[in-house]
Amino acid sequence: MAWDFTLANYSAVWAFLVQLGLLMMFLLLGNILCRTVPVFSRCLIPSALLGGTMLLVVNFVLKQFNIVLVDNRIMQIITYHCLAIGFAAMTLKTEKSTHKTNKAQVLEFGALQGGTYMLQACVGLAITIALFLITRHGGKVISYISGLLLPLAYGQGPGNALSWDINFTNTPAAMFWGNGSFGLSLASIGFVVASVFGVMYINIQKKRGNLVVRKGSLANEAEQSIACADEIQDSESIDKFTLQVGFVALAYAISFGFMCLLGVLSKFTNSIAWGFNFLWASLAAMLIKFVVKHLRRQKLMHRGYINNYQMDRISGFSFDLMIVAGVAAIEINDIKNYILPVVILSIIGALVTYVYIRKASKECFKGFEHEMFLMSFGTLTGTASNGVILMKEVDPGLRTPTSSLYILSNFPAMVMIAPLLFLLSFAAQSFMNAIIAFAVFFLLWAVYTLFLFRRRIFRKKYADKPVVEWKEEEE
Repeated sequence: MAWDFTLANYSAVWAFLVQLGLLMMFLLLGNILCRTVPVFSRCLIPSALLGGTMLLVVNFVLKQFNIVLVDNRIMQIITYHCLAIGFAAMTLKTEKSTHKTNKAQVLEFGALQGGTYMLQACVGLAITIALFLITRHGGKVISYISGLLLPLAYGQGPGNALSWDINFTNTPAAMFWGNGSFGLSLASIGFVVASVFGVMYINIQKKRGNLVVRKGSLANEAEQSIACADEIQDSESIDKFTLQVGFVALAYAISFGFMCLLGVLSKFTNSIAWGFNFLWASLAAMLIKFVVKHLRRQKLMHRGYINNYQMDRISGFSFDLMIVAGVAAIEINDIKNYILPVVILSIIGALVTYVYIRKASKECFKGFEHEMFLMSFGTLTGTASNGVILMKEVDPGLRTPTSSLYILSNFPAMVMIAPLLFLLSFAAQSFMNAIIAFAVFFLLWAVYTLFLFRRRIFRKKYADKPVVEWKEEEE
């Protein structure tokens, strides 16, 4: 049948682009707000968060007049896919360490991330299991599994929080009806926590004289990545940026094929396949990067096709879009019954994350503990972008090894976090499963924490070994 591009085919032709246009328009408005309102610029609140909040409020007001501005389903789809696209682009980057790094500290940074995830999972589950036991005989039951969204919302942002919120909602035994809004609300609060707590920490430590902004600068990252002699030039027949998008699309296509394969193998693999699109995209990107590196070594590929700077732009765009879409996708009516757990999880989650990362940074990263704290806290309550922004406030020239450690610790961190991710579906199947998962998370948290604080715990064993301390070289 013939069809046209008029409003008669709005849903098929125009709906997605109209929603995308709304996101970009409010993202720009959020940026204007950040630039013109001092309190937002001082608190380092992300422009995407402000833009998404404004869109959420405008849509809520218009709904009172029966005008629906935002298509929640499209917003959720954008949030879901942008997470994986951003992770694929980040993983495709060539790992270039700008500092000599200690192998033990690479593992310690991975253990710090793993330990924080496990701690957030234990605290979240403990809170909602207690609330479930209190409310299970009442009218509004608070799901025992809802607290497990805390590490996903704080640690991984709106994309994964949305994905597993939907999965839990579709699991009858979980007795959860978040419909995506619960996880998205927690993730949105996480951005505020990262920004406000981070800025407060910087100001307090400066006043106490414990923190001095490091002067000096390294070569600009854009210059470093664009100036490589063997890279393809912008004057080639295909635009360099187009190639970067192509690599990311290839990684996501491979991950989609893998998810389809997992989906048909069994009921269990199907339950974990689609909720981990970001993980499969990262693994596919690793595979592509390995193949490219091998081809370069064999002299079968003579040009550098992957550009770190432009991969950063792709991941940055994806995460900004994910944030504004994730906030806009919150359905206020769905979150009304969960106000109490959201508030309790947000406050207690922020406090325990703050204390744990502060103690571990002070213990393991002598000489740059403040930079490491800001990077870790921003990342584990918001996103990697929040962590980098906070860290650059005190180390604008990247003089400390913090950024290098973050790059190198990605794989060990992924391995240490994996048990949490693979137990999510199991924990939602029954109340007893959630208790078992809690015990596993607590055990893993104890193991990671023991590794981080091993020098203090086993003082006699490490008495003769000097503590690794980074010192800034004199110019």
